Amino acid sequence: MTYIVHGATGAQGSPVLSALRAAGKHPVAAVRTTQNVPEGVASVAVDLADVDSLTAAYADAAGVFVHLPMGAPGQLGVYADAIAAAVAEAKPGRVVISTSGQIVDQPTSPLQVAPDSPLAALVRKIEETGVSTAMVAPRLYLENLLLPVLAGPVQEEGVLRYPLPESFSVSWSSHLDVADVVVRLLADATVTGTVGVGHLPGLTGPDLAAGFAAHLGRPVWFEAITPDAFGELIAPLFGAAASAPVVGLYEAINIQSENIIGGSTSAQKILGSVPRSVTDWLGRVAA
Repeated sequence: MTYIVHGATGAQGSPVLSALRAAGKHPVAAVRTTQNVPEGVASVAVDLADVDSLTAAYADAAGVFVHLPMGAPGQLGVYADAIAAAVAEAKPGRVVISTSGQIVDQPTSPLQVAPDSPLAALVRKIEETGVSTAMVAPRLYLENLLLPVLAGPVQEEGVLRYPLPESFSVSWSSHLDVADVVVRLLADATVTGTVGVGHLPGLTGPDLAAGFAAHLGRPVWFEAITPDAFGELIAPLFGAAASAPVVGLYEAINIQSENIIGGSTSAQKILGSVPRSVTDWLGRVAA
């Protein structure tokens, strides 16, 4: 049985591909070009806007892992339509969608995705195909903390700077945690709907700093910065245009009291899957 993994050379798909291989499954990397796929990994070239290429990839697959890439809403809407149409035609055994940190399970939250957003459309249209579907719903990724402009000061100054208040609680998770849950969900078609991934209770800035301190063996302190200050840090890396939406996101997050997954729909409750501690995660990514 094969499992199609979208974005298998990227931050989200690569850990899923590795976790499936470790579990003895047969993952197939679904990518635009197969040249960057690691040697020994099965791959198939797909175009997210081309229904035929997606249908061919999904045919006879036991499961599909998919997430929408970064892009303009109009283009992402085209991708969502094509992916859903291919699922309807090929009827893979299972589809698992990553929300990529977007909030889909708190209708009262101002951060909840709009019903007409590309992600909401993707979920709705795939569910309408009748194929067993689940969503993994992380919040903020620990990998964000590895940006050079953040990790550098941790090493050099013993200070972890981030655009959240010191006491702000977040269900942080790593891409490794998400991959663990994705593999479980691909194998268990009885679990449908949204499965939140992340720490419960949430972690604050000082909690993150303590994890880094334990890993490094020396003190690390947390320092809250403004979203605008964060934007100035990342603009040289990503450009001003790409940084602006990130600043806007953190401005919106800062208005909230916390960013926590629901306990009743958490991976802890549904699957018994507990995310790694910050120290354990750092030990894995630094190995």
